[in-house]
Amino acid sequence: MIVTTDEVLTEFLAFCASDPRLRLEAVLAVQDILDSSGVRVVPQTHSSFLSGLELYRARPDKGYSLTDCISMHLMRTEGLTDVLTNDYHFRQEGFRPLFKS
Repeated sequence: MIVTTDEVLTEFLAFCASDPRLRLEAVLAVQDILDSSGVRVVPQTHSSFLSGLELYRARPDKGYSLTDCISMHLMRTEGLTDVLTNDYHFRQEGFRPLFKS
């Protein structure tokens, strides 16, 4: 099962927002993710925001986004180690990115 968060989907949609065609494709992709039985989307909560904010505050020397911090906290909480990214920030926190950078 793939696990993601509302925050990750929000970040993806924001990245695609400037181009109308890309924006439509992004909406369709997110809808497919939301409809997939193979993907669990963890809802955004005030608690997830605060947990991510705490890690964000604790790593002023890193370039982590708040979304990264929220994801890292969730992964630690759920005992997840593999992450579908090439973002080296996750490696810095002890996770295993599955894509090469």
